[in-house]
Amino acid sequence: MTLAVAAMSHAPSFGNVDPGGGIFAEINTAIDEVRTFVEDYAPDVTIALGPDHFNGVMYEMMPPFCVGAQANGVGDWGTAAGPLPVDGETARELHRIILEDGIDIARSERLQVDHGVLQPLEFIYGHGFTHPFVPVFVNSVGLPLTPMNRVRLFGEALGRAARKLDKKVLILASGGLSHNPPIPVWGSAPDEVKERLVHSEMTPEQRAVRESTMIENIRKFAEGKATTQPLNAAWDTKILDAFRGGDLSVVDSWTNEWFGREGGSGAHEVRTWIAAFSALATQGSYSFVVDRYWPVETWGAGFGVVAAITDGAA
Repeated sequence: MTLAVAAMSHAPSFGNVDPGGGIFAEINTAIDEVRTFVEDYAPDVTIALGPDHFNGVMYEMMPPFCVGAQANGVGDWGTAAGPLPVDGETARELHRIILEDGIDIARSERLQVDHGVLQPLEFIYGHGFTHPFVPVFVNSVGLPLTPMNRVRLFGEALGRAARKLDKKVLILASGGLSHNPPIPVWGSAPDEVKERLVHSEMTPEQRAVRESTMIENIRKFAEGKATTQPLNAAWDTKILDAFRGGDLSVVDSWTNEWFGREGGSGAHEVRTWIAAFSALATQGSYSFVVDRYWPVETWGAGFGVVAAITDGAA
């Protein structure tokens, strides 16, 4: 059994707002490097860790972690809509093993996933991909959030479960790094927003209008006509250095308040990276084979693309 990790940011601005200079070409080159790494590694199982943006998982039921044994894409930002090629048998086995390891994790037979899971999958396997995978939702927006040490412990349980599968496993983590999109907060939201946070069904036409508005706001920011908390490259580097170092116990000192203050509202998506590298660390030492990062000022986001594998497994 071997284990590898690919982790990368996702962004609605990807392909919709030019980041300027040669950044977009460089990001695509790094994604190509990860794609080649995955092709050479040829995983038997791909486990995709991702957040949701109040598109598929709502306050109707908001678990900290949830394995999807069957799943549909909501179709946001050009990602797949409808039934997805989920490896249900492996998903149910992972769910059972992780529960037996003492981590409370939910299971869904109809998980709804948005671009937070699907965009990196489509970067690697292509649009309309048929490669079987297991989606795992990691709550990163629905307050209150779990302490970071619980994310680490979940990741370690995932790593031990992956070992018991006796297969070549790729864990794909999606999200982060520092960015500060407008995320509604239950306590301060008006009643009509609260209703949408509990349950929401959006037509393709409504989604197109919503996304057009968001793109316009991103373009205004890129042109200096709107303000938000800027990205924090120093914070991003600190986070990435922890993953490079391999000792994930450091995350136990990271507080949710520190994440929001230094990284912005969207920085909690790094939870998927914490879980992925905690899983990888259970197999022993590991090395990065792709390690790229850009502070994309025009997107207001730090963008990372990395891949790592257990030492001696390459």
